[in-house]
Amino acid sequence: MYRNGGFRMRYDVLRDFACRDGAEPARLNAYVSFDADRARADPVYQKSTQRFYSLLRDFGYKVMIKEVRWYEDENGKRYGKANADLDLSVDMLLQSENLDRVLLVTGDGDFTRVVSAVQNRGCRVEVVALDNASADLRRESDLFVSGYLIPDLVPAFSNGGPAGDEEPWGEIGSIVRGTCYFHKQNYGFMRFLRIPGPKLWLTDTQNPDSPYETAYFNDSSLPDSVDPLNLPSYNHIFQFELVESRHPTGKFEARNIQFLSWVPT
Repeated sequence: MYRNGGFRMRYDVLRDFACRDGAEPARLNAYVSFDADRARADPVYQKSTQRFYSLLRDFGYKVMIKEVRWYEDENGKRYGKANADLDLSVDMLLQSENLDRVLLVTGDGDFTRVVSAVQNRGCRVEVVALDNASADLRRESDLFVSGYLIPDLVPAFSNGGPAGDEEPWGEIGSIVRGTCYFHKQNYGFMRFLRIPGPKLWLTDTQNPDSPYETAYFNDSSLPDSVDPLNLPSYNHIFQFELVESRHPTGKFEARNIQFLSWVPT
């Protein structure tokens, strides 16, 4: 997860999302790697990783540290491995026995079978992932959410760097992320999650209980890399700025639209 966008993730927001319907977490496991060899040679790495682990603990996570082990291939090239997949799978099976729901934060398709096994025990499994998510894992989960669509989970960026100060997510002037659910001729509408709640399935924004909002856009605001003929699409995730709408339908308009990520079907 760290290599696929997770290094920017806010773990306090992740915890809030997991508990969005008033649930109390029985356990928050964070599986991390630690390179002892590098730590001995690099005080900055040692200090930054320990600070990161302490931050996770402050948010209530149990930090499961997997030490990097170093090997040499047949050409004498040194490489490190710190795979926590087995640990995570065993923990899921053992700890899900008395749970109603498990939130798994990964896009790794290797977990598809363990997700199925946990579901067969009567437990709902939700998956949050960023880039390179497995299509099999998405289909197997009871709910799949791209982490980019969760408000403030991953900071907004512009041209590869942080977007800087902006209005709170969902307000005029803020930068949000969403998908195009309607397109016709030279315009369409984006849908974005305003406030995470228990009714994520309620996508009709005309329903007052829906946690979603919509934003009108004109094709001229789309990036050159996006063909309007491929819209609407739930696979394309866009980042865009919210401005006051000039369109009679709705209060938001999407400007400065960027293509951000692709979610497999």
